[in-house]
Amino acid sequence: MFAIVVFWVAAGLLAYTYAGYPLLVMAQARIRPRPVRRGEGLPTVTAVMAVYNGAVELASKLDNLAALDYPPHLLDIVVVCDGCGDASEEIARAHRGRPVTVIAHTQRRGKASCLNDGVAAARGELLLMMDVRQRLEPDALRRLVACLDDPAVGVAAGELRFEDPDTGFAASVDAYWRYEKAIRLAESASGSAIGVSGALYAVRRALFPEVPAGTVLDDVYVPMQVLRAGHRVVLESGAVAWDRPSSSSAQERGRKLRTLAGNFQLVALAPWLLVPGLNPAWLRFVSHKLLRLLSPWLLLLLAGASLALAWQHWFYLLAAAGLAAFVLLVALAAAAPPLARLLPVRIAAAFAHMNLFAAQALFTWLGNRRLHLW
Repeated sequence: MFAIVVFWVAAGLLAYTYAGYPLLVMAQARIRPRPVRRGEGLPTVTAVMAVYNGAVELASKLDNLAALDYPPHLLDIVVVCDGCGDASEEIARAHRGRPVTVIAHTQRRGKASCLNDGVAAARGELLLMMDVRQRLEPDALRRLVACLDDPAVGVAAGELRFEDPDTGFAASVDAYWRYEKAIRLAESASGSAIGVSGALYAVRRALFPEVPAGTVLDDVYVPMQVLRAGHRVVLESGAVAWDRPSSSSAQERGRKLRTLAGNFQLVALAPWLLVPGLNPAWLRFVSHKLLRLLSPWLLLLLAGASLALAWQHWFYLLAAAGLAAFVLLVALAAAAPPLARLLPVRIAAAFAHMNLFAAQALFTWLGNRRLHLW
């Protein structure tokens, strides 16, 4: 009896996490959409960017910002160098495309502290938050600003797309990201997303909270604080930032472990996120973030219960065989890279890797107190 309860609870939670919740928000977006009232206002904007040893990419990023389709006198840039040991500071000071304020620290303190410094030095009514690596489309800022013309919107985020996503391990990364974007777009269309991509989002300067030192996921902490203040967090799919996907499991592991461990940290920093009355997006936060952290352990419980019940009923035997086939499919994808291009294999590989990383993230958070240092 106990094994049966474990099986169905684990199966139910997994089904809700990966299918039920996405279908729920997609249905909400279709039945009760909340369109954004876009406008044509052109407020002042300060682009804020924290950099650690970003000399290789910083010059091209500043040129990219200078080429944005936005009036030159309405956009300035703040670059905060976080104890850089390369030429990042010199590159930022030498830039002439847009006005650049450079704040240089001799000691590494982490991205969150640098963002607080950058926002304190900002002059614009809106803040354009981003990372150094991604290339922005020329109209990205205008599209975000148009969304923020709606007084109900506090954060407008862009869409992260991958260059050359169909090769090697990148195929599974892209498959996962397409799934994730569909959920975020549905959340946005039906109310508010609960997180954005740190590669590209704009926020009202008056709403930007002080980010606790050491915070890893500023791109979730800031939107949730804006949501708590009564404003929407929306996604603008036409505002595009281009990135390079991970080319190997090891590279993606480093990125995802930091991000997933940051979710554990986020709850410790802001426990109000777990309280329905205090978190206006409690169900979405739990469904989208926390249940995914629980998923690898639910999969282990499901596998154990399936094996324990396999010889009692054909249904549980079929479930155990299905799990075994899933493991075999992922193993074959690793052994035969051409298979990774097939959609079912891409989905299976992405699901397997994300859950493996989620399991490891708990121990990463518990054991790495320097997680905030990039």
